[in-house]
Amino acid sequence: MVQSYRGIITKVDKKSAPQPVAVAHYMSRKLITFSPDQPMYEVVKTLLKKKISGAPVMDEHGQLCGVISEGDCLKEVVKGQYNNMPNLAGKVSEHMTTNVITISPDMNVFDAADMFLGKRIRRFPVVAEGKLVGQISQKDIMRAVLSMKSATWGK
Repeated sequence: MVQSYRGIITKVDKKSAPQPVAVAHYMSRKLITFSPDQPMYEVVKTLLKKKISGAPVMDEHGQLCGVISEGDCLKEVVKGQYNNMPNLAGKVSEHMTTNVITISPDMNVFDAADMFLGKRIRRFPVVAEGKLVGQISQKDIMRAVLSMKSATWGK
């Protein structure tokens, strides 16, 4: 018996519902956030302690105003090289990325994966109706795809 390159095809149970592929199902909802006035030293300590690579920055009104990352912290360390002293001076507002690209919780994880590749960003804040509702990372996308069964992808 000759099998196709796809191997043995199993019957799909038509009664089973398609698996969700929306970002909302796989994003992190309990976020660590920083404020623009927070010292960079605290950011580095928190990133290391929580084992994360970056986080959203929220203003005093609870609005997303930026993202701070390990890369932003490293830029400051490299600047300190000229003074012969790694320096983590300054505040988050001086080092954060302010041109933040956000995505919708309704976007599917495959489109989000494509955005990760195109934009070369490690995380996207997820915003609904102007409010930060979560964050999705490249690792979240990989976990999502691993948890899916190929026969039941849906939107």
